[in-house]
Parts: sequence; C-alpha cells; structure tokens
Amino acid sequence: MSRRSRSSQEWEVRASTLARNTSNLIRNIVENLQVEPNPDKEFIALSIGDPTTFGNLNPPDHVLQAVRNAIETHTSRGYGPVKGHLEARQAVAEYSAHQGEILPDDVILSSGCSHAIELVITALADSGQNILVPRPGFLIYKTLAEGLGIVIKYYNLLPDEQWKVDLEDLESQIDDDTVGIVVINPSNPCGSVFDKDHLSEILDVAQRNHVPIIADEIYEHFVFSGNTFTAISSISKDVPVLTCGGITKRFLVPGWRMGWVIIHDRNNILGKEIRRGLNNLATRILGPSTLIQRALPMILKCTPQSFFDEVVLFIENQAKLAYEELRRAQGLRPIMPQGAMYMMIGIKMALFPKFKSELQFVERLVSEQSVFCLPGQCFEYPNYMRIVLTVPEDKLREACQRIVIFCNDHVDNGERVKEIVSDIVSVPSDAEVIM
Repeated sequence: MSRRSRSSQEWEVRASTLARNTSNLIRNIVENLQVEPNPDKEFIALSIGDPTTFGNLNPPDHVLQAVRNAIETHTSRGYGPVKGHLEARQAVAEYSAHQGEILPDDVILSSGCSHAIELVITALADSGQNILVPRPGFLIYKTLAEGLGIVIKYYNLLPDEQWKVDLEDLESQIDDDTVGIVVINPSNPCGSVFDKDHLSEILDVAQRNHVPIIADEIYEHFVFSGNTFTAISSISKDVPVLTCGGITKRFLVPGWRMGWVIIHDRNNILGKEIRRGLNNLATRILGPSTLIQRALPMILKCTPQSFFDEVVLFIENQAKLAYEELRRAQGLRPIMPQGAMYMMIGIKMALFPKFKSELQFVERLVSEQSVFCLPGQCFEYPNYMRIVLTVPEDKLREACQRIVIFCNDHVDNGERVKEIVSDIVSVPSDAEVIM
C-alpha cells in the first residue's frame, strides 16, 4: 500500500509521550486555583519553598565574592567535564565527609538537587519498574518519573510519631520491580529529622529486600536544637546509597542550580554499570554551570559556621512562633518540625463541613484572608496544609493570626462540641483505670 507524501498530508505535530505524561502537581494546583486574594489585605504566600522570595535571607558576601572571582577566570566560561571539574568534586567530597569516606570520583555535579534526583531515578529505573516515595513527600519524584513510565509507589509516614516511617507499610510496598527507596531527611514537607536508630530500621528493610536507598538530603544542615542529623550513608554497612544534595537551600542560592549525586557503595553492589549510567546521563546537559563550579571550593570551604547558625536559629524561632499561634486556631493541628523549613498542619475537616476538601479550605483562606498555604493534595496527603517558615517574622505572625481568625469564623461549633465530648468520653476515669 502506498503512503501519501508528507507534502500532501495535513499538519499534525504532536507532543511526545514524555511531554504529555509529565506534570508537576504543585504547579498544577497552584495555577488552577479559582480564587483571587482579598484586595483589602496584603497577600502573604506561605507556599513557596524558596528562602530568597521575601529578601530577608541572603547569602554572606563571601559567597557572592566567590562568584565574582570566578567570573575573572577564563576556565569558568567554557565547557567542563560532564561530571564536573575535579576541584569542585573534591570540594564536595570534603564538605560531605560526614556522610562517609568519599572520593572525587564518587561525586557527580548536577544542575540543582532536582537534577540530581533525575539522574538517580533514570539511572536506576526502566519503564514499568517502581520507586518508593514517602507520603507525605516532595512530589518532584512523580514529575520526573511518570513521563518515563516509571511507577511511583508510596509508603506512609506517621504524623503521631513525628512523621517516622511506617516500616511495615514500607516493606509491604516492595515487589520484584522496586529499584529504589527514597528517604527524605530532613523532610520536605514534614520538617522531621530521623534519629540514627530509625534510619537503621529503614536500612534493615532495604537490606532484607536488596533495594538501594535514594537519600534526599538537601536540608541536611537544617536541624533545630535538640535534634541531630545523621547521614543514612554513614551508618549503612551494605546497602548502597545514592545521596542527592546541593548548595541551593543552605547557602540561600536556589537560582544558581548547583547540586550533586554522591555514590556510597562500600561493597561495590552497584558496580561499574550504575556509575557509567550516571556519567552517560550527565552528558545530556554537558555538566552544570562552570561559573558556579569554579566558585564552589571557596563557597564550601570558607563560609563561616556563624552564618549557618543564624539562619537555622531564625527558622527554628519562626517554627515556634507559628506553632504557638496556630495552636489557638479551632480545628487545626500544627505539628512542630524538627528541621528543614516547613510545617505540616492538620485540618480537622469534620469541623468545617462547608468545605469539601482542604483545597476548598485553602482557596477560601486566600479569598478572605489573602494567606496562601499549600494544600495537602500537593503531597498526596489530604486534610493537611503546609506552610513555609522563611518569610519575615512580622509577615508570618500576621499570616498566622489571620489563619486563626479564619478558622474561628468557619468552624462548626456544633461539631466542635461533639469533638470535645467525644474526647472526654474516650479518656478513662481514675476509677476505670483502677478497675
């Protein structure tokens, strides 16, 4: 059968399968909000995970000077090795020594942490295989995987246990097609920080089932007082760990797009094939910005600890402020974070019967109080919302006070009384305890 020539056909230009099947859930929800802020109130966005948005948090001048110096270097203008310049990878290896012994060849530089995640996912998984991601969790994994036919499966976190992993649920999700377990620590969106014992429990599950760990540790140094960060790679004896990190959040320069993958493979389980695969994938963009690479050694080695301490203390104080303010709101349950720069807040939807979902709750909050929080749907976790803690103190306080007013205006007092009575009835009396 003869084919028509292209010149005689109608125009038909279609997007690729990858393009059609790629979506960003957060962007989709945000862009499709059918609501305008209250024009009589300043709009306060507690939704954007960019610490630079309001201009109150800035990198130290020495970080900026490192880039100024790099501009004058002719080697910052041309292509570099696809894995990154040796000096930059050496600097990352030294900076990340708390993760375990690292050689420069274990480091692959990337265009931000999201690109590092993409490299790891596409190096490990083929179409039809699956990766386990925490719920609630940062859904860049879904965005990067599904267009390639890689399946995202979820394991649950436990809000009543400071968002620890439900280990039984995690293990139940593993099957013959599982190629990686994502561990986000400290957590976006929960702000949890796992202790060493809990990380060991996660590693035990991975070891029994022979599944590598993908460690998303972009917030590794955002840890509040009373908590300690432990890199999961530093305690893994035989489970290979691919750690994704970068300078974007800690150094307050997310737009510079500098991240990395670090390969921890003490027993050479991943072998040469995964290393070669990561290197092959890095050739797709011919390596990240050489300008920032050339500045990286000075940025990583010379930034004073006092700068980091001040930033983390500010965010911790913001968390305490938000927690105390929002505890006063009827129908809300804020969960105090242990690190990162976010807080998850439970919404007792039964007390707000006029709203069908937390998305409607959030939309009405915008229209009445001009405060925007991300609905739990953005993290596959309904009946919650997430706020960002990096906004200026006065704006955060104002936003929280407006949220309290909104909740008190819309709570169904009849349902509230029922809840209080139910709580009282469910608590045994002293006589019942003695009996």
